[in-house]
Amino acid sequence: MDIDMLMREPWSLAIWIAAGVAFVSLYFWVSAPVVTEQPEGGGAALPETQATTKPAAAPAQPKPSAVAPVPQSREQMVMSFAPVVQQAAPAVVNVYTRRVVERSQSPFYDDPFFRHFFGLPDGPSMPRERIQASLGSGVIVQADGIIVTNNHVIAGGDEFIVALSDRREYEAEVIFTDERVDLAVLRIDTKGEKLPFLQFRDSDTLQVGDLVLAIGNPFGVGQTVTSGIVSALARTQVGISDYQFFIQTDAAVNPGNSGGALITLDGRLAGINTAIFTRTGGSIGIGFAIPSNMVSTIVEMATGGGKGERPWIGVGAQSVTPHIAQSLGLDRPQGVILREVRSGSPAAEAGLRVGDVILKINGFEINDPQSLRYRVTTAGVDKKIKVEYLRDGKRAGVEVLLSKPPENPPRNITLIEGRNPLAGATVANLSPAFAEELRVEETEGVVVLRTERGSPAARVRIRPGDIIASVNGEEVRDVDVLKSLVAIETDRWVFHIKRGGEMLTLTIGS
Repeated sequence: MDIDMLMREPWSLAIWIAAGVAFVSLYFWVSAPVVTEQPEGGGAALPETQATTKPAAAPAQPKPSAVAPVPQSREQMVMSFAPVVQQAAPAVVNVYTRRVVERSQSPFYDDPFFRHFFGLPDGPSMPRERIQASLGSGVIVQADGIIVTNNHVIAGGDEFIVALSDRREYEAEVIFTDERVDLAVLRIDTKGEKLPFLQFRDSDTLQVGDLVLAIGNPFGVGQTVTSGIVSALARTQVGISDYQFFIQTDAAVNPGNSGGALITLDGRLAGINTAIFTRTGGSIGIGFAIPSNMVSTIVEMATGGGKGERPWIGVGAQSVTPHIAQSLGLDRPQGVILREVRSGSPAAEAGLRVGDVILKINGFEINDPQSLRYRVTTAGVDKKIKVEYLRDGKRAGVEVLLSKPPENPPRNITLIEGRNPLAGATVANLSPAFAEELRVEETEGVVVLRTERGSPAARVRIRPGDIIASVNGEEVRDVDVLKSLVAIETDRWVFHIKRGGEMLTLTIGS
C-alpha cells in the first residue's frame, strides 16, 4: 500500500478504515453463539439438536434477614448512641475525695542546734500537713441527691465533693458504706431541686453480647463515654470483694471510671464499674461491674436506716468438683453441696440437709458459694426463694423463707487472763449475726478478736480470726467453757485451731 498516495488522497484512507471496521464486526458476529430467549413466563424447549448456549444461572440471592433488615434510607444507615448518652450522662458525676495526711520531715528538725543554725523559732515544731486528693465517679440514683459510688473511691477520706455534669459542686455526706460489696452511698443537699437520675435495670435480664456504655471520668480528663458488649456474666473468681458476682465488659474502663455507670441502650443502670484486669494500668478490654440488683439492694439498706441487715439462709456450702460430681452420678460438675445446715436456720426449717446439692435459686444456676451468697443477699430479708436441689439422685424443690441472722448466743467479748498460752487474747462467741459482721464463714464456736502485743497469746502466734475448737481434747462451745478450760493448771497444752478453713494443732509444753 502506498502511504504517500493515501496522504495525498484522504478519501482513500477513510475507505480503508471503514472497510477494516466492517471486517472486524462481521468476524465477531459470525463467531458469536446463538442465544434463544425464552418468552416471559416460560415457553417451548428448544430441540436438543439445535446448537444453542444458555446463559449461566445467576447465583441464588439470600433473602433479607428479619433480624437485621437492609437499611433503606440514610437515616437508617447512620447509627449513634448520642440519644442514650444525652439522657444518661447528666446523672453521672465526679467524686473528689480529700484527706489530710502528715508530711514526713527530717528527724533533725526538732534538734535545738539545727533550729538555731537555720534561724527557726524555738519550741516544738508543729507537724506539717498536706492534702491528698483522689478522683472517681458516681451515679445519681434518686432525684433528691442519693449517689452510689465504690467504697474504695471514698475510703479514708475526710471531705467529699460531688461535681455534676453541669460543673456545679456540692459537699457530700457518706450515709452508708459496705467494704464487702465495695459500694458506698452518698447524699448531697439539693435544696429541693430534683436532679436527673438513672433508673435501675434488672441485671438478671442481661445477656452476653448485649451492647453497653461505660460513663465515667477516666484519668481525670473529664466525663467520657465508651461502648462495648457484655462479655461474661456472673464472674465470681475475681478476688475484688467478698460478694464476687460481676458483669464483665469489654467497654474501655480505666482508673477514674470506678463508681461510674454501665448502662444499656435503654438508658438504664445495669451496673457500677468497679475494677479492671490489666497488666499495664490501662484498659485491655476486661472490666468488671457490680450488677444493678446488688446496687439497688445496698441503696435500700442505706435509705432504710443504714442497718445493713442481710438475709440469712443458714448453710455452709462448697462447689461440686468433678470428683464429687462423679460420686453423685452427675454428668457434669454443677451446683453447691451443703456441708453444714445450722439448726433452726431457714434452710433447716425448709427441710434442707447436709449433703443436698443446690442446683438453682429462683431459676438461676448456682455453681459456687459466691453465687449462692449473691442470690440470697439480693433476694432480701423476709423474702421467699425457690430452691431446686438434688438428693439421693432425685431432683426436688422447696421454698425457703429468709430471715435476719440471729445473734444467738450473745457475743460475750472477753479478755483471757491468767497463766496460760491464751492470756492476752480477746475472744467472743460466734453467731450468725456476729459472723456476718466479722466476715467469717464459721457461725459457731469461739473466735479470737485481737491479741495484746507481747502477750503469751501473741508469742505463740495466736491470730485474730482464729477459732478455738478444743483445749486438751475438750470441745470449746462458748467463751465460758474456754475460760474454765484454760484455768486448769497443766504443763502441756494442746489447742486445735481453725484458721483459713484448715484445722491446726498447737502444742505447748512437755
